[in-house]
Amino acid sequence: MVYELAIGDRAYSSWSLRGWLLFDAFGIPVKLKTARLYTDEVAQVLQGFYPARTLPALRLAEGLAIGESLAIAEELASRHPDAGLWPADPDTRAVARMLASEMHAGFFALRNHCPMNLRVSYQDCAPPAEVLADLARLEALWSWARKATGATGDWLCGAYSAADVFFAPVATRIATYNLPVGAEAAAYVAAHLAHPSFRRWRAMGMVDGADQEFYRRDYARREWPGPRPLAAKAVEGLQAENATCPYSGDPVTHVLELAGRRFGFCNAFCRDKTVADPEAWPKFMALYQS
Repeated sequence: MVYELAIGDRAYSSWSLRGWLLFDAFGIPVKLKTARLYTDEVAQVLQGFYPARTLPALRLAEGLAIGESLAIAEELASRHPDAGLWPADPDTRAVARMLASEMHAGFFALRNHCPMNLRVSYQDCAPPAEVLADLARLEALWSWARKATGATGDWLCGAYSAADVFFAPVATRIATYNLPVGAEAAAYVAAHLAHPSFRRWRAMGMVDGADQEFYRRDYARREWPGPRPLAAKAVEGLQAENATCPYSGDPVTHVLELAGRRFGFCNAFCRDKTVADPEAWPKFMALYQS
């Protein structure tokens, strides 16, 4: 079964992040169509995903297209019941669905004041009262979900689920804007930043086109609070330990250097996403550790 998912800029498109996590985090293969936000590319790409009007949009194997990340989550869950998008226990599943639904339809003050930007982190954004109220509601929901489901690990309803997918962009906003939350919520945010699928998405987002001016803020910056990437860098030349790209198997055309060693890739994007966070990519790490 082959799906095709239309997404926007990885660094900025919060709904696209949700759509992609519904595939990558649950092991469901998908092909991507990308469009740069605030350009004609979005309308052009969406012509192939009618009647969807926003990103992400999904084309199913039989050609039918649907929009809205919540609809995508439910459709994937029905078509892949063993993937674990929703909890198996009915009561826990009900909690997870309620969480995703409220996130899908609410928290507008937080979204407007703190648009998703995975490329920076700020010391402070002076959140107004409306944003603080949204944060208080988030913390109340997250705490309630853990108590209602008996969850004791990193995630809200036991194992990582679609409910966590829907809160992933909110977790990044808390990280980007250094928003004030308690210890339990801060630990939940840290779990998102360390999640393997999120690290891959952010690594791609760091090199996925130029900065978008709409998202620029003049706040003082700090280091990204997630896991610190290994210190790789892009280098010139074709000399590398491997002759073919660890992702595609195609011949090496671009090279990075890590710990004095050189590794090759089939194009600039493969190399640069690896430079951004080498440990996010299991195939590269298998090569590096061999």
